[in-house]
Amino acid sequence: MKVIVDTSVWSEVLRRPRGDRTGLHDEMEELIREGRVVMLGPIRQELLSGLRNDQQFRRLRDGLRSFPDHRLEVGDFEEAAVCFNRCRAKGLQGSNTDFLICSVGIRNGFEVFTFGRDFDGFGRVLALKRYVERFRG
Repeated sequence: MKVIVDTSVWSEVLRRPRGDRTGLHDEMEELIREGRVVMLGPIRQELLSGLRNDQQFRRLRDGLRSFPDHRLEVGDFEEAAVCFNRCRAKGLQGSNTDFLICSVGIRNGFEVFTFGRDFDGFGRVLALKRYVERFRG
């Protein structure tokens, strides 16, 4: 099954020095090796925003280019609005990007790999499949 890797996970992996490996690095390497990672344009944008210098930006941009964006469709944005409305009716808040991630996951049967606690609540309201790590460490 394909897995949308959220910004929170990418950030954690990318922040650690190469020699400071964790189970999360093993997890991501395995997902990449299996060809299961799904990239969304808004996640790419979040990852590339706020970098300190042009060299960091270019290096990360070039590395992320090996993950083509999943094509977003009108239905993804419409379903994201439905997700937003359903969650808001239950008192849950989230960003537009969070609900777009939920929508794409639900519509395509993808799992979502995130550290975002908001997704715990979303999962109680929406038919969201959360990715469960295999390499805990």
